[in-house]
Amino acid sequence: HEILHQRNTDVAELMKELRDFLGENDVMAYLTMMANRLLELHRVLKPLGSLYLHCDPTASHYLKLVLDGVFGNGNYRSEISWKRSSAHNDAKQGRKQPGNIRDVIFFYTKSSEWTWNWIYTPYTPEYLANEYRHQTREGRYFKETDLTANKSGGDVSYEWRVKRKARPDARWEADLSDEFRKPKSGWEYTGVFPYRGRFWAYSKKNLVEFATAGKLRHRNTGMPRLVQFADEMPGIPLQNDWQDIPPALGNESLGYPTQKPLALLERIIAASSNPGDVVLDPFCGCGTAVHAAQKLNRRWVGIDITCLAIGLIEKRLKDAFKDKCKFEVHGTPKDLESARDLAERDKYQFQWWAVTLIDAQPYQGKKKGADGGIDGLKFFYDVTDTDARKIVVSVKGGDLKADDVRALNHVRDREKADIAIFISLKEPTAGMKKDAASAGFFEWHAGGKKSPRVQLLTIEGLLSGTHRVDHPDYSPNVNFKKARREKGTAPAVDLFEGEEAKGT
Repeated sequence: HEILHQRNTDVAELMKELRDFLGENDVMAYLTMMANRLLELHRVLKPLGSLYLHCDPTASHYLKLVLDGVFGNGNYRSEISWKRSSAHNDAKQGRKQPGNIRDVIFFYTKSSEWTWNWIYTPYTPEYLANEYRHQTREGRYFKETDLTANKSGGDVSYEWRVKRKARPDARWEADLSDEFRKPKSGWEYTGVFPYRGRFWAYSKKNLVEFATAGKLRHRNTGMPRLVQFADEMPGIPLQNDWQDIPPALGNESLGYPTQKPLALLERIIAASSNPGDVVLDPFCGCGTAVHAAQKLNRRWVGIDITCLAIGLIEKRLKDAFKDKCKFEVHGTPKDLESARDLAERDKYQFQWWAVTLIDAQPYQGKKKGADGGIDGLKFFYDVTDTDARKIVVSVKGGDLKADDVRALNHVRDREKADIAIFISLKEPTAGMKKDAASAGFFEWHAGGKKSPRVQLLTIEGLLSGTHRVDHPDYSPNVNFKKARREKGTAPAVDLFEGEEAKGT
């Protein structure tokens, strides 16, 4: 219904046709969701702005139709292929088909003029061997290219004077002397013109500069050729087959299931924006796009539907940029009243948000809805441990029951966890505090310290900083991987400072 009321009647008609063809199913629901969002993204996009949409091949053909309807097929620029994984055998799943290892990135622009900065990729060894097969005595690889063109324009029909010593093995070289000077004894002199029907590609002044820089080689006919050294060339202009960027692996991987590699977003942002422009990622997940935007000195806005994603992005930016990245978070609770509101609206989002306050991992169980009394997990190492120890977390956003703490302690015993954390909106009762105290203590291996086996924390205490988890922490970042620190990054950029951003 939202799409039918849009001013873009082409999209409305397109979606009606797709619904007739596909029926009412998950694919159609996804396309409808995307169509609504793409219409809004097109609305806020600057005239020189670009949109990149990443998807797998399952629905890419339908999404391209939707994009054509929203942006106009005249503003389609490219379909980029990204190799997201190494080769694998789909036959293991009983499928008789080639392995699916690539995703699609559609590139559209708002208009016929858009921001574009050329990106160059390194030459492959095969390309260098084929193209730059000549080598100087110093070991520099180079190739020779033609200096003539089939179009005229300016000073492009002159005679090019060359000379060489009068001996069989001598090579021609440019004669840059005064044309009225008397030729030297023991030298040969001649002049060459472009091939019949062609012209010089450069002015005589430019050819003199090439010769002075040692970038001309002459054939036996005296015809000059331009020398291009491999180490002076920028590389191959960016093409639409991106096999050179591997998925997020090793230290870069933060454990987010759909995480994209930072290099992928850096390439997109560097190509289609300039420093100070605004980058918007409306499905920002673990924040790779905003990380890349911050690193490249762009202003940015990131949007996600889950509190878990927002918490992960906050941690990522703080780990990567420290105090050089200033940002504001909107939509997640900042005080007790907004926490109550979230708990009433969506108890699962409230639980996910609450466990992130103590850097725990949300837990959903092996089956959806089957959490077994656990809303989060947190891990820690004592000083002599070789295996991680477990903390179970329970979150209560509503009324408390007298046996809540006793039940959690049973879960702790069942899960063989050393510590249990109970997070609540309301203040635990005296009876609950007594039950927690009766669970005893976990004794640290070093320093003679003790941590309560069951710890009661409130949302108010966590927000104010008066409550925190008490446990050994000899191996930090065991719960969430820490983003690599960015070195030499630009200072933080205020999103709305100065003149309005020129591109998004």
